[in-house]
Amino acid sequence: MSAIHANAVPERERAARRSSPQPDRTPARIIRIPERVRNALGFFPFLAPVHVLLLSIIVIPSFYVGWLSLNTSSFGQAPVYVGLANYMKVLADPAFREALINTGIIVVVAVHLELVLALGMALLFAGGLPGRRFLLVAVLAPYAISEVTAVAMWRFLFDPDIGPVTMALKARHLPILEWSYVPSHGLLIIALLTIWLHLPFTFVILYAARLAIPGELYEAAKVDGATTLQSFRRVTLPLLGPAMLIALLFRYIFAFRLFSEVWLMTQGGPARSTEVVAVYLYQEAFRFNAFGTAAATAWIMVLISLLLAAGYVLILRRQGGAHAH
Repeated sequence: MSAIHANAVPERERAARRSSPQPDRTPARIIRIPERVRNALGFFPFLAPVHVLLLSIIVIPSFYVGWLSLNTSSFGQAPVYVGLANYMKVLADPAFREALINTGIIVVVAVHLELVLALGMALLFAGGLPGRRFLLVAVLAPYAISEVTAVAMWRFLFDPDIGPVTMALKARHLPILEWSYVPSHGLLIIALLTIWLHLPFTFVILYAARLAIPGELYEAAKVDGATTLQSFRRVTLPLLGPAMLIALLFRYIFAFRLFSEVWLMTQGGPARSTEVVAVYLYQEAFRFNAFGTAAATAWIMVLISLLLAAGYVLILRRQGGAHAH
């Protein structure tokens, strides 16, 4: 009897196990993350500091300046919302219009003359100019000089009374640059200083693009009887076109926000006649404490720069489409 009872207990346990609900043993569904998402998540820890830096330095201050341009504010005053009144005030200000005209004159003269000089120098260097290494260092030297040092040097060289350049011009009975009190002379010397400072940038772009042109094209043109001028018009200029447009795009944007050369050279004088837009912004913000109009001026500069960039990007796209076809 005891053996039968001992066998009955396991049978009852097995029956209880069969009657009790069994756990679901079907394999869990695995959620597959696309490889592109996994790669992005893998790089996120490395890119996060960059995004934080861009947000803190560019994006958030830009939104703040945009908000500030819609308000009137100054030291010790709470901002008061005025909508687009600051923009209307800036655009109606004769000083801003004169600064915009001066900026346009300097940009047009400096950028295009700089492009012509850089193109000529790039062609000379690519043509096997003697002593290229020494001359290359001399051409790139202005880019290694700070703007403050460069302006101090130019102020001494072109000093109306004791400047070496002024004395040399007087000795040859040539007109001198009276930049300290003649507005046109002030704008001219600022344009020349800007060209001297930023010529290496344009030169490097055009020189690299010229070295990238295969020599076989010039040999083929020579075999076909093309002159040097014809080779320049039919081979060099078309192939240098994209590089020239890129150089013009960057130089237009850089020259439009010109500040250091003007402020250190003339401070916008005499009587604000040589002011540019960036100097006008500085005056509004830090001399007149009108932060609303200064912020509106900053956004006007951004919009003009974007319009310039959009025009050149459109030209580059059209050229790229033409070459593709």
